[in-house]
Amino acid sequence: MATDTKRRLVIVESPGKVRSIAQYLGEGYLVEASIGHVRDLPTGAAEVPAKYKGEKWARTGVNVENDFEPLYVVQADKKATIRKLKDALKGVDELYLATDGDREGEAIAWHLLQELKPKVPVKRMEFHEITPDAIRAAVAAPRELDTDLVDAQETRRILDRLYGYEVSPVLWKKVMPRLSAGRVQSVATRLVVDKERERMAFRSASYADLEVTLDAAGHDPDSFTARVATAAGLKVASGRDFDSLGKLTTKAVHLDLEGGQALADALAGASVIVDSVEAKPYTRRPYPPFRTTTLQQDAGRKLGFTAQRTMSVAQSLYEGGFITYMRTDSVTLSGSAVAAARAQVKELYGASYLPEKPRVYSSKVKNAQEAHEAIRPAGDNFRTPQETGLRGDEFRLYDLIWKRTVASQMKDAEGQTVTIAMTATPSAAVEVADATTGEVRALDRAGLSASGRTITFPGFLKAYVEARDEGDADDATANLPAVEKGEKLAVAGVEAEDHATRPPARYTEPSLVAKLEELEIGRPSTYASIIRTITARDYVFKKGSALVPTWLAFAVTRLLEDHFTELVDYQFTAGMEDILDEIAKGNADRVQTLKNFYFGSDGRDGLDSLVNDLGEIDARALSTFHPVGGEESGIAVRVGRYGTYVEDADGNRANVEEDLPPDELTVEKARELLATPAGMERELGADPASGNAVVAKNGRFGPYVTEVLPEGSPKSAKPRTASLFKDMSLETVTLDQALQLMSLPRVVGAIDGEEVTAQNGRYGPYLKKGTDSRSLENEDQLFTVTLEEATAIFAQPKTRGRRAAVAPLKELGNDPVSGKPIVVKDGRFGPYVTDGETNATLRKADSIEEITPERAAELLAEKRAKGPAPKKTPTRRTTTRKAPAKKSAAKK
Repeated sequence: MATDTKRRLVIVESPGKVRSIAQYLGEGYLVEASIGHVRDLPTGAAEVPAKYKGEKWARTGVNVENDFEPLYVVQADKKATIRKLKDALKGVDELYLATDGDREGEAIAWHLLQELKPKVPVKRMEFHEITPDAIRAAVAAPRELDTDLVDAQETRRILDRLYGYEVSPVLWKKVMPRLSAGRVQSVATRLVVDKERERMAFRSASYADLEVTLDAAGHDPDSFTARVATAAGLKVASGRDFDSLGKLTTKAVHLDLEGGQALADALAGASVIVDSVEAKPYTRRPYPPFRTTTLQQDAGRKLGFTAQRTMSVAQSLYEGGFITYMRTDSVTLSGSAVAAARAQVKELYGASYLPEKPRVYSSKVKNAQEAHEAIRPAGDNFRTPQETGLRGDEFRLYDLIWKRTVASQMKDAEGQTVTIAMTATPSAAVEVADATTGEVRALDRAGLSASGRTITFPGFLKAYVEARDEGDADDATANLPAVEKGEKLAVAGVEAEDHATRPPARYTEPSLVAKLEELEIGRPSTYASIIRTITARDYVFKKGSALVPTWLAFAVTRLLEDHFTELVDYQFTAGMEDILDEIAKGNADRVQTLKNFYFGSDGRDGLDSLVNDLGEIDARALSTFHPVGGEESGIAVRVGRYGTYVEDADGNRANVEEDLPPDELTVEKARELLATPAGMERELGADPASGNAVVAKNGRFGPYVTEVLPEGSPKSAKPRTASLFKDMSLETVTLDQALQLMSLPRVVGAIDGEEVTAQNGRYGPYLKKGTDSRSLENEDQLFTVTLEEATAIFAQPKTRGRRAAVAPLKELGNDPVSGKPIVVKDGRFGPYVTDGETNATLRKADSIEEITPERAAELLAEKRAKGPAPKKTPTRRTTTRKAPAKKSAAKK
């Protein structure tokens, strides 16, 4: 590309971009990757340089007394990257920093400058798609580093560090060790908990409604259905007429199934007259192109993707040059993109689907980065999905993005919405008792209503229909006959249906993303990691696609609401995002923002005083709740150090299953658990040798047997304990079996002077000789294996791992990404899915019997997105460290 002899180093974030960009730039350009951030605040004491070891603030890596100066260190796994980049810099004449154009990318570019200290000219290179034209244009028009964006990222990082490092220890002391709090994650957890609280307080109401099938002979269609909307001039109650406590909130006739059936019988021979036919024109505009959150929501509803899976696949498409940058708030399209979309509309759907003028969209998201484009197919000429050669998840997501982009430049959908109102008069009035008041009403007429929509011109719907959380497209159509006012219709059938009001739906990933965006909490690019975090921390688990909070989340949220009220307030958290946006624009001061947050302002307490002035916190009361409807039952639900349990007034306890949703833990369920508690104890008898009692118990890790030591036994004495075999049960295990189990490990003999023992371990039965061990085929061999058999087992070469290969538990077809067969296997840490390259453990809500190929592919995609676990490299401590260099004052 270059006509001069200069050598240029281009540094990008991801290794996935290197090859394509190097190819587009050609000779004279060396492209390397930083592989994300190269510096960060220290994550532990080992990373703090010796110079700062004695400083109180070094624990957080933020000097709160010195304008919140951050202490940045190069992570151990990035030191080799820095060395490689420094070596590459030695032989070039210019440096181009080509990290992403958002806050994180700008911060990475700044950190690279601080570490590399280049002596050659530095240019900031920005692009939003990886195509030859876009890359060349970015090289030709570099810009300065935007330090306002860097300040905004640094402020957010410091806010999150102070929040996490100051609040998390409170959770450790008062709830459970190793918990975490986060500025946005805690608010997201509260949203899920609040929704569950609504469900727990909900009380269902039952009601009946009636569906009437009408004969419209001579019309097309010749029959249609209508609902009974009124009876005797009063509205017939439907689900929306009841509140969350099951009480009727409007003046209406409340029919139960008996009353509904009585009215249905009366209407079977009724005469029906059409009162009115109202037709209104229907117009629907196309949806804007995707931005980050709408892509996550629609991919979740239509493709079943998690937010993390969506972003992982989108990242791959972006780096492969198929789509534009996938972290954006903008819905705008460049002129070339509009032209490309319009060309495809005309080519694929015809000129009748193309509006006269291009459609222009503007974002309704506050502080949207309009400099970015929407997420769209890359290039000035869009490739259809079939032309890309993509497969699996990448094909499906590209297809979604392509359709949405093309549809955004198509004509409106047009049609008519028709509503028919009718009166049905039975031959005789029927008396029905109101299900709420008990009042007997004489119903002598009923108002019927039918509505439908006819699409006369599909417009953009020809290419794309958005999905809704309810699972139905919002543009579904229904045909009604062209009846006229005054026309008489015959009743072909009447059916009374019994219904019950339903609790508010739990959040799914798409609906939680939508709620976070509605409340303006967090940034779209962070939603996937937020959901992943609250799931990984056991605050939330999945039941199907629904996000269910654990009782642990209830305890953590209660503590934060009671003692850190402002920090989990939705408006406060959203307001902080506004301030970060103002810093990014250069309109707010970074230091003052941090001072207000940490030390307080305008009479409000800051984080420092909140943490240090907590007062007395009753940890037991904090973690104690009531089962649903059980405030007066005497049963408590408690979050303990080893899990959640229920306890009655007599102190009897029973563990609560980890995957039992809180709204399903009713008083009845609690009593059922207490009737067969996990901590139940069954006395088996006394050991003839010692005289000690032997009992069978159900513990945290399953059923086991143990001996009861007499009172006065020394503290160093430990009772013999053993887990039951898989084919044993708590109810049937005998004293002899218990004594046999507690006799383990059994000495089998000696081989070459070394003792051989048979033992039952965490991963199954095995033989042990010194430091060498071999797995046994089953638990019975612990008592039957002979020295001769043991010698033969140890004579065999040791296979890798403790278990021999076993047949898969289930086969699920081919993975859409790797194309290889997915199977379910039983592993060391439980069942997992694998395609031979990637392994992913099944979650709590997953079962071997019910797992689908789609769910397996989702688990594998999430595991791939996380990447391999970082290798632990010993860090070398330094004795000196220069103060962080001040940022350049250059502005965008």
